[in-house]
Amino acid sequence: MGLVTGAKVRLRFCRAPANTGIAFLRTDVPGAVPVPARPERVTGTQRRTTLGAGVNQITLVEHVLAALGGLRIDNCIVEMDGPEPPGLDGSARGFVEALLKGGVASQDAGRGIWGVDEPIIIRQDGATLSLHPAAEIGLRISYFLDYGLRSPIAPQTHTETITPECFQNELADCRTFILEAEAEELQRQGIGRHLTPAHVLVFGRRGPVGNRLRRPNEPARHKILDLVGDLALCSFDLAGHLVAYRSGHPLNVELGRTLAQTVRATASVAVPVAA
Repeated sequence: MGLVTGAKVRLRFCRAPANTGIAFLRTDVPGAVPVPARPERVTGTQRRTTLGAGVNQITLVEHVLAALGGLRIDNCIVEMDGPEPPGLDGSARGFVEALLKGGVASQDAGRGIWGVDEPIIIRQDGATLSLHPAAEIGLRISYFLDYGLRSPIAPQTHTETITPECFQNELADCRTFILEAEAEELQRQGIGRHLTPAHVLVFGRRGPVGNRLRRPNEPARHKILDLVGDLALCSFDLAGHLVAYRSGHPLNVELGRTLAQTVRATASVAVPVAA
């Protein structure tokens, strides 16, 4: 089932030639063409990341993209017979397991790695997202989660160096979450009425409702998972230290757009490396 619509959906990961990138194809829409997973194709960031428009729209793509980006899979066509991927348990674990079972192949092509000499900082409504220079190739992400003094979710942090092994073992099973009052409002709007605590973490006044955390800082880890997914919209890898404070999909995608535009303007900065 999809988390948003509750409709049953089948998703298939299909191999793609080198330099294809990641794209989503709606097999239930006659004549549909693949929608590239690129920042400029994002049409919505309210509570989730949405690509495309009209009948060829795909929403809540960040968990699928996180699985692909976290495993460093660069080229893939994601076929779906519905408007959103399966929700699974609210994490990316099921997608990671399917991809690893299917197998990952090396391709004879390079992929750029892009870093910065000076920090790039994006701010919006009290949230901050910044990419800082690093002395070595690789991406480290730190997330600072803070919903305020009266929130049932305690302030928490997590830092992770993003490699396929670390993503699989430390981030992939961390689930999406929502406050109980937010969940009730969405259900009043007709969104997510089919969901149970098995599909998403709901935080009430005393903590998770009808559920248990898999890790003490699972919400902060899931925020990093979302970041990995949203930044997979870029067609290159990042090197540096990415620091996020209260960042969500709008800021994540805005940073992706800024980075993509900067790289296009200074294409010689990207360094080709083995895929």
